[in-house]
Amino acid sequence: MEAALVVAVVALALGFDYTNGFHDAANAIATSVSTRALTPRVALVIAAVMNFVGALLGTSVAQTIANSIIDLTDANNRTALVVILAALLGAICWNLITWWFGLPSSSTHSLIGGLVGAGLVGGLAVYWKSVWEKVVIPMVVSPAVGFTLAFFIMVGVLWLVRNTNPARTFRRFRLAQTVSASAMALGHGLQDAQKTMGVIYLALVSVGWAEKNGQIPLWVKVAAATAISLGTYSGGWRIMRTLGRRIIEVDPARGFIAESVSATVLYVSAFAVHAPVSTTHVVSSAIMGVGATKRASAVRWGVAKNIATAWVLTIPAAALVAGLAYLLLHPILG
Repeated sequence: MEAALVVAVVALALGFDYTNGFHDAANAIATSVSTRALTPRVALVIAAVMNFVGALLGTSVAQTIANSIIDLTDANNRTALVVILAALLGAICWNLITWWFGLPSSSTHSLIGGLVGAGLVGGLAVYWKSVWEKVVIPMVVSPAVGFTLAFFIMVGVLWLVRNTNPARTFRRFRLAQTVSASAMALGHGLQDAQKTMGVIYLALVSVGWAEKNGQIPLWVKVAAATAISLGTYSGGWRIMRTLGRRIIEVDPARGFIAESVSATVLYVSAFAVHAPVSTTHVVSSAIMGVGATKRASAVRWGVAKNIATAWVLTIPAAALVAGLAYLLLHPILG
């Protein structure tokens, strides 16, 4: 029975990874597509390939997910596996709901909310200090950094190119967006695929098939990288429209700056802070930042408000669904 539950967790985790890919594909390519720097199909291929490469570059975020959210030490194997299953169901449900409405919410925080909600209902301890330091603070700080950096860098770039030919300048930035979109997709794979690795690794540890604080098996890394790449290639057109056009009308210069700033924040978070930040939060804020350099009214703040509402609701909503899923699954599987 435990082996079957582990297989179910792995399958569902990879399913979550796939939804993460098509849910967050817009993060990497929305601005490049909307500025016509890349065609949608070429952009998706680049994003999928870079997602795969990024997923294999590190495991620090995966270790944070596996070891710093809930404590499975005192739980029996079946309870631990049911908690992880319920957490994944909560995360997937919220991903699908926000995808349907075209809201760029955070797959990262839906997964963390699912783990917290299922863990609490399952009677497990939650590492609240770690959740605060590794999740809540970065959730607030990373969008603020993305907005601020994008705003001031965009102001500097506008000053530098103030006397250049607009058409020629935009053409150069459009070419540069191939690099910035690739960098953004690499950061997305580095951050988001690792969360799936962390969940699968957590399941393996709970049944003694892997050592806590040990190396994540190679097959877990490759499976997670493949799932998110396939999901990315399938596209996320609803959310792409929101990020690329409904927040602001993005031009090539602003698209390049937004993508470059977002990629930088993701790399620093993964390699220096080891925090699972949301690619969605970072890139949405960066787009708002570059948009605000036109004028405050250039940003459609009504759309931004809807996005912010989805951000705030993500952790509690995913936690609620995961808790209900645990109550349904535990009598049957636990």
